[in-house]
Amino acid sequence: MHAEGTFEVELQPTSASPVETLDLKKRFAGGLEGTSEGTMLASRSEGGAMYTAMEKVQGTLGGRAGTFVLVHRGIMAAGKEELEIMVAPGSGTAELTGLSGRMSIQIEDGVHRYTMEYDVAEEERASR
Repeated sequence: MHAEGTFEVELQPTSASPVETLDLKKRFAGGLEGTSEGTMLASRSEGGAMYTAMEKVQGTLGGRAGTFVLVHRGIMAAGKEELEIMVAPGSGTAELTGLSGRMSIQIEDGVHRYTMEYDVAEEERASR
């Protein structure tokens, strides 16, 4: 299955040690309607930057209501970017039990967009 849309993000720094900690909040619109809260760890240097984050999403995905966790890993170095965002295995609840998938994000002209390819294992939902 496929979902796409936009999101707004709010980052609030909570520490500024060698690894910066930030609280994050998002509001999703489109195929995923809902909100999320999480934590990001980020590090920047002359040679690049990297971050990892986890956020719990609550809302509806493709008309199914529930919650799930997204896990992020991003590395930017020497003009090369690697970004991986995936649904944490087993994190789906309610109508999203059995959810698996990956999300990609793009930022164009200050607008944050997401694309999500996902599946909801019906046998896991039926067994609960």
